[in-house]
Amino acid sequence: MDMENFICVQCGTQFSETVEPPPNCPICEDERQFVRHEGQEWTTLKRLATDHHNRLEEEAPRLLGIGTEPEFAIGQRALLLQSAAGNLLWDCISLLDDETIAEVNARGGIRAIAISHPHFYSSMIEWAEHFDAQIFLHTADRKWVMRKSPRIQFWEGTTFSLWDDLTLINCGGHFEGGTVLHWPATSRGCGSKGALLTGDIITVVQDRRYVSFMRSYPNLIPLGAAAIRRIVERIEPFSFEQIYGGWWHANVLSDAKAAVTRSAERYLRAISA
Repeated sequence: MDMENFICVQCGTQFSETVEPPPNCPICEDERQFVRHEGQEWTTLKRLATDHHNRLEEEAPRLLGIGTEPEFAIGQRALLLQSAAGNLLWDCISLLDDETIAEVNARGGIRAIAISHPHFYSSMIEWAEHFDAQIFLHTADRKWVMRKSPRIQFWEGTTFSLWDDLTLINCGGHFEGGTVLHWPATSRGCGSKGALLTGDIITVVQDRRYVSFMRSYPNLIPLGAAAIRRIVERIEPFSFEQIYGGWWHANVLSDAKAAVTRSAERYLRAISA
């Protein structure tokens, strides 16, 4: 019988090859996510490609957004950060098709993939295999990897340096291994200022003057004060003017570091009242 890498329809995570779909999705059964109200459902990359496609759109110079339409799973979009020493795919999505591969290759391919937290692991191994890329994940989230691969490099500690002064920063919070990426002014080009790529470790809210932080967004579980202070402390050494979040146009385009500070202060006031 044929083996398949089944994909959870609710969170978009691809699992190791099996003949039958897995009995459950541990990521969705965790309190930070949820099982679909209709029950657990599975698909495959081939099936997903029959009625979905990827949209590619520039979020900023040298920062290409890649998201699936119609919206699938959590609905995030990945970001292809184009850098002189090699491109980095920040976060990931489930669908990878021939058109996406061609478009990414036209921009220089992918040297490595780095992912903020397990809700965005999606089909990371498929992407890594197609582009001959490494995957960088924080070791604190190792247990949430549902498809093993020697392409995954687990890192530990507070920061991990990549090329062109790109830095992964472990903030924790939403997940213990929750990570953001610092894209410094030195590698963004003339006239550009530093940026953070955050997924929803630091999430951009509708009022773009603010961000927020949660243990679970769908289940509305807040983070405690110590976790918020740790996030602010971990990003403090880094200069940035913009934040690029996990969804289309979920970006703070000016004064972003101050936005994090005032948002954390507002959050701490609210939970202490």
